[in-house]
Amino acid sequence: MVKVDALQAHLKSLSSGGAMQPLYIFSGDEPLLMMEAMDQLRIAAKKLGFTEREVLLQERGFDWSTLLSAGQTMSLFGDKKWVELRIPTGKPGRDGADALKQFAVQIASQSNSSEGPDTVVCIVLPRLDGKTKTSAWFSALDEVGMAVQIDSIDRANLPRWIGARLKKQNQEVEGGPEGQRALEFIADQVEGNLIAAHQEILKLGLLYPAGALTEEQVRSSILKVARYNVFELTEAMLAGDLPRLNRMLDGLKGEGEPLVLILWSVTEELRLLSKLKAAGDAGESIQQLMRANRIWGNKERLYPTALRRIQPVKLRRAMQVAAGLDRQVKGLSAAELPADPWDGLRLVGNLLR
Repeated sequence: MVKVDALQAHLKSLSSGGAMQPLYIFSGDEPLLMMEAMDQLRIAAKKLGFTEREVLLQERGFDWSTLLSAGQTMSLFGDKKWVELRIPTGKPGRDGADALKQFAVQIASQSNSSEGPDTVVCIVLPRLDGKTKTSAWFSALDEVGMAVQIDSIDRANLPRWIGARLKKQNQEVEGGPEGQRALEFIADQVEGNLIAAHQEILKLGLLYPAGALTEEQVRSSILKVARYNVFELTEAMLAGDLPRLNRMLDGLKGEGEPLVLILWSVTEELRLLSKLKAAGDAGESIQQLMRANRIWGNKERLYPTALRRIQPVKLRRAMQVAAGLDRQVKGLSAAELPADPWDGLRLVGNLLR
């Protein structure tokens, strides 16, 4: 499995006479980056004559034989074919796994031509966990095709990503701390939403000419379009990032997100932290425990640092507060907690700093 840099190198080779792979597999959970990477490959394929496009969607009752036949059936008009198979859950099931392994064998048997394939198949998956990456069906596909992992942009790298996007349209923020504050401001306002960030960057290109952008220009242009979600809230909690946690709580509250759902998610994270803390103190491997508890992505990085940072007494207190909040949202008394349960969640975050 390769990163986007390897895909970019492959695209350059196509423009200088290289051949398409018969199979590409894209996986990731960031819609903008996934869409852009696939668009680049589709454009390159179209230039090489892959003008006929067929899209397959795996859903209940999907006939896997359509994939096997799609890789063999020639176009009625003699054009090269581009076939997309979208597997939204990333779980093809037993029949699908068998079909995908058979498809990999079919691809391998047809890949001897020096002229390249007449049909290119692109399989689109969400971000995959470690177990799926080592499954027989995915390993078979990875061996005969190019599997590209599209990583999300984490919060720490978001200002740099925004700056690079601005440079693509011949703009940049002013130098010094003012420019860095402008990038941080954009990142704060588009929390977790790269599509919104992309739209705001394009808007800056329409409002202002090429060159340097002042902090005032950026602030006056950017709309608050943050996409808050509970998963990212718990990431902020694990990171001990209290300002970000408070912003996200304000956003979730303003958007009417059910408090009981947020509390459940936070409580589950606290329980898992407590479990890993006790196991680590007993000499067990934290890495193995994280894999067993299906912790991956950003949280795979955040958990070890959180376990080192958080004091056991504060973790126990955070769990006591969460238990009190559970009583509170059910209409029971919790005199030791703030009257507003949302402030109680802030207290949990403060304990985990």
